[in-house]
Amino acid sequence: MTKKFRPTTPSQRQLVLTSNDELTRVGINKRATVAPCKKLLLVKKRTNGRNHHGRITCRHRGGGHKRFYRSIDFKRDKDGVPAKVASVEYDPNRSAHIALLNYYDGEKRYIIAPQGLQAGQTVLSGDEAGYKVGCSMKLKSMPLGSVIHNIELYPGRGAAFVRSAGLSAQLMARSGGYATVKMPSGEVRLVNENCKATFGSISNAEYSLRIEGKAGRRRWMGFRPTVRGTAMNPVDHPHGGGEGKHNGYIPQTPWAMYTKGYRTRSKSKSKKMIIKDRRKK
Repeated sequence: MTKKFRPTTPSQRQLVLTSNDELTRVGINKRATVAPCKKLLLVKKRTNGRNHHGRITCRHRGGGHKRFYRSIDFKRDKDGVPAKVASVEYDPNRSAHIALLNYYDGEKRYIIAPQGLQAGQTVLSGDEAGYKVGCSMKLKSMPLGSVIHNIELYPGRGAAFVRSAGLSAQLMARSGGYATVKMPSGEVRLVNENCKATFGSISNAEYSLRIEGKAGRRRWMGFRPTVRGTAMNPVDHPHGGGEGKHNGYIPQTPWAMYTKGYRTRSKSKSKKMIIKDRRKK
């Protein structure tokens, strides 16, 4: 569910935020959200889009509110030990919500919270786990047609695919040691059947409907202003200069690399794992 605001100020006229009803609440009338687990917090150093040479490699980044990184368990390698969901929490570093698991042996871990997972439920990882939302196992043990997320690319390295809010993939087939998975983009590819995945779709599906409402809210999130290339001088951008207004003609980056549809993937890369390209209907 999304939350709209009364237009008492110009910025609230367009503002649309997620309601965050999935989060665990505490306190009087359950208005406050649960504080994060301090043992799983790490200091997050800001780079502001700069690499180890100090040069900007990702433009329009900088500032923003200070954050702590929540250590997320993408491997789900604690097999056979049940875990109780202590809370579903907000994570400022990602679009999806996260869930705090209290394992029966005393350990605590964060995972990406799937849709429908609530505090008090029990989840399990391993091939003996049930086919329930939040349980994790290898692709070779999952029933065909399962809706999954947090998919590994290589066995044991941790989830690499389908980790953003509202996304889910589908397990379509298995043969020859590989599983056929349909990705959210429409791409159909092969994944080693010993790779792990988690049942269910990811929480906070309304995230894509957010409208920030004002530039200041984007600054809080760490984004700096963007200037159109056509508004620049010729020395600053391939679209710059010229008499009057124009659309830039051939879309290019500031370094004259073709963009907006131009494929930059190396032809030497293998495509044997991709059965159907995401661009093909």
